[in-house]
Amino acid sequence: MTAHARQPGPHSPGSADVPRVGIPDELARRMSMPEQHDYLRAKLTRRGALRTTAATAGAVVGAGLLTGSACAASPSRSAAPAGSPTMQRVDGAFVAPFGRHLAFGADPKTQLRISWQVPFAVKRPFVRIGAKPWELSRKIEAEVRDLHTPALSDKLPAVQQCYLHAALDGLRPGTTYYYGVGHDGFDPADPSRLSTIGSFRTAPARPENFVFTAFGDQGVSYDALANDQLILGQNPSFHLHAGDLCYADSKGHGEETDAYDARVWDQFLAQTESVASRVPWMVTTGNHDMEAWYSPNGYGGQHARWTLPDNGPDARNAPGSYSFTYGNVGVVALDANDVSYEITANLGYTGGRQTAWLDRRLGELRRARGIDFIVVFFHHCAYSTTSAHASDGGVRDAWVPLFDKHQVDLVINGHNHVYERTDALRGGEVAKQVPIGESVDSVRDGIVYVTAGGAGKALYSFPVPDSYEGHVKDRDEVRTYHWVKGTQKDEEVVEWSRVRFTGFSFIAVSVRAGARPRLRVTTLAETGQRVDHFDITRSDNEGRH
Repeated sequence: MTAHARQPGPHSPGSADVPRVGIPDELARRMSMPEQHDYLRAKLTRRGALRTTAATAGAVVGAGLLTGSACAASPSRSAAPAGSPTMQRVDGAFVAPFGRHLAFGADPKTQLRISWQVPFAVKRPFVRIGAKPWELSRKIEAEVRDLHTPALSDKLPAVQQCYLHAALDGLRPGTTYYYGVGHDGFDPADPSRLSTIGSFRTAPARPENFVFTAFGDQGVSYDALANDQLILGQNPSFHLHAGDLCYADSKGHGEETDAYDARVWDQFLAQTESVASRVPWMVTTGNHDMEAWYSPNGYGGQHARWTLPDNGPDARNAPGSYSFTYGNVGVVALDANDVSYEITANLGYTGGRQTAWLDRRLGELRRARGIDFIVVFFHHCAYSTTSAHASDGGVRDAWVPLFDKHQVDLVINGHNHVYERTDALRGGEVAKQVPIGESVDSVRDGIVYVTAGGAGKALYSFPVPDSYEGHVKDRDEVRTYHWVKGTQKDEEVVEWSRVRFTGFSFIAVSVRAGARPRLRVTTLAETGQRVDHFDITRSDNEGRH
């Protein structure tokens, strides 16, 4: 059964109202992200919210990433351009770094990126690393990226934030390192600062067994914190975040109501630090992560706050699209804002480059010696039945054929604030039913798609009851819809929805290397209760090792 009807702008249940930025109503639902960026820059500059030279400097790289600017000016004179906002300077001994988060470089065996934040301007920020917590002999200078957010409405203040980043290269594979972040007046090597020392481990030189975790749609909440602590207990080698990170923009429509409170990022990074300071936190971009003020594509804030692998189709303009390999698993991150039919503010912004890169990269990974499995993660769902966002036809049209072509083993999404997974699909049809506890061969049977959007934000609902712990009929039919071009909905009746759960949760994937490689996917509620589990194998791996 199919029906076309023009729908109002998409809505995220549970989101609070935010002040309007001031784009005229007649333009609101027709403005792309670049148009919103231009409108805000012109309007707020006329208002005097940003002085002329700061507006020019801030637009150079899209985010106001003024290296050596207000966040790191010397006591005697500011290094920022005239008219730029400045930050209060205090004695560095009284400025404590916070919000530490790690990420791999393009090669997790030898590269790691450390990022953090300071509340005031500091001099000469750095990272120390070493083989022991009391022997941090190597010192690396940090890059300063300061981010200015003007008062986007009468109810929001102007905010200046300082983000610091250090690139660690030439590391030894399979090695545990200790590190501390600091600046003049705050040295982590000082005996009084030993409690601030963190650690990380590089990827092994040869494949071995490991665990990684994943979810999407986290935000700042007690449930988000509970999930973080349970994730830490899994001792993962890395964590995948499928977008909608902190919800500074609580609407996420790509419209004029999308004012964002930059201070929410401070809360998010402080909340996440207990895990992300020791587990590489590999993120991609969701619809709530587009913030039009900073850059034409909305990702200037992302550049200021995160350093991710730069091996995707366009590291500057598409920071949420990249790949890395860890052991016998190739991981690909994608930015689904580029192909979404539901929220179109950035639809087509890469001009097809991301999809072309995806085709090439999946082919490279499938041919690579030692890579048994390919995992792809991104925000908008290829297959979901919730009443809120359901499935995105743009993802299905652009990427699902490539996943089938290259025999991807597991696809992880967020966007819908629930847990749901499919049977094994090929060409959008069920190729094999995969009840809880069963195994799927991704060569013979197809791909399992997982929605893991229960990280901490307000939960959604299904049009039918949960199928928790296997209480689901064979070939259970669900009437739902998917988004098609023109932000329209197509109704559909599906048989592929295998497990549904409306609680806070995440997935943990146990990877087995060797002669019989396997992915064991387990879904855990924030209480620690097991919601779902299934295995993924590949028949073409037999005899390869």
